[in-house]
Amino acid sequence: MARRVDAAGMEGAVRDLREGTLDGANVTMPHKWIAHRLADEVGSDAARASSVNTLLRQGSTVIGESTDVEGIRRAWGALPEGPVLLLGAGGAAAAALLALEGRPLTVTARRPEAAQSLLRRTGVEATVSEWGEPLPGAVIVNATPIGMSGERLPERLLESASGLFDMPYGSAPTPAADAARELAIPVVDGVQMLIAQAALSFEMWTGVAASIPSMLRALQPDHSAGSNL
Repeated sequence: MARRVDAAGMEGAVRDLREGTLDGANVTMPHKWIAHRLADEVGSDAARASSVNTLLRQGSTVIGESTDVEGIRRAWGALPEGPVLLLGAGGAAAAALLALEGRPLTVTARRPEAAQSLLRRTGVEATVSEWGEPLPGAVIVNATPIGMSGERLPERLLESASGLFDMPYGSAPTPAADAARELAIPVVDGVQMLIAQAALSFEMWTGVAASIPSMLRALQPDHSAGSNL
């Protein structure tokens, strides 16, 4: 059952969890910060990211977790292991920083102060660069909504990239994913990321291993082939 909610609706959903009307929920942007605030307890990844995408109930206690972090690791697949240029400074970007901690990381956001704040919150070592500035040889991690409605990434970013991890998803590939494939660089798209984190959430709620091929076929049949998951 899907619910489209505002901030007040998030409070109602968490109340339903606490009262047993719901047993669990997966939270999408822009409400991951609110979910973190509303949860009674949070896991270690969620605490460092200040972001919750998975809510579950234990008795009357609402637990907040971030499956985005491990979901990114699982979906990474054949992307290179070298430097990363991370676009964004929100909850998805925080999860990416934690998932890729230990690599050479550069963060860029439209507001540099937001990128600096992200690094302080997570405690991850990274540098901050100007928005739209390419980083030759890096994997681009797009942790912004750019692409969900057909928007394009800043020009030149992909031309010197070694790969693309594109978190936005929709009914069709994003312009960034199409451009990366035309450049013949490896791509992980938003559907693969969506499935990876959702499978982990499902396992938390049910204790049953999720069938990745079945989830891919149900969501978007043409993504079932060639998946990294």
